[in-house]
Amino acid sequence: MEDFGLYLVITDPVTSYEAVAEAAVRANLRYIQLRMKRAPRERVLQTARALRAITQGTPTRFIVNDDPALADEVRADGVHLGQGDMPLAEARARFPRLTCFGLSTHSYAQMEAAKANPPDYAGVGPVYPTPTKAIPDPTLGPDEAGRIVRASPWPTVAIGGIDEARLPEVLRAGARNFAVVRAVCQSPAPYDAIRRLQDLWRAHLTLPA
Repeated sequence: MEDFGLYLVITDPVTSYEAVAEAAVRANLRYIQLRMKRAPRERVLQTARALRAITQGTPTRFIVNDDPALADEVRADGVHLGQGDMPLAEARARFPRLTCFGLSTHSYAQMEAAKANPPDYAGVGPVYPTPTKAIPDPTLGPDEAGRIVRASPWPTVAIGGIDEARLPEVLRAGARNFAVVRAVCQSPAPYDAIRRLQDLWRAHLTLPA
């Protein structure tokens, strides 16, 4: 299993999409995802191109939320698909240039069903209530999220309402990797916010800085 810690979802940052992406690259994050749910496609495309330029040639993988065609157009590394998006098998077949396909799972049953067409990693959540979705999925809580994580044969990312205060509980429940939105995007100093979260994660897993 791949342990990389923070998977950063960039949505409505108080600084800028570019500033947050630059902070993520500087902090050597493994993944960033661009999520602009209600923005016009042209604006998403423009922002995605900017973030692709920032991450190009770095260890940070650039993932686009929901839209494999747009991800392919900007030459992103991959796409993250929800349960209601294009089926993962179809996305792999239609967009073979993409090298990373993530999938959101919101229950143990969805994780089991995903084994028929395995993703490269799976999101597990929401762990806690979160306002970042217009129609939120039922909250799992850290214990159930941990049970799903332990049953997964591929890397998982716990997501939903996680911040510095809640992260230790999520890690104790079994999560190895985690995603945040507001804990970084709502900070005027995104690099510092990223470092604090990664330091907490490393301390829990007793990894070197």
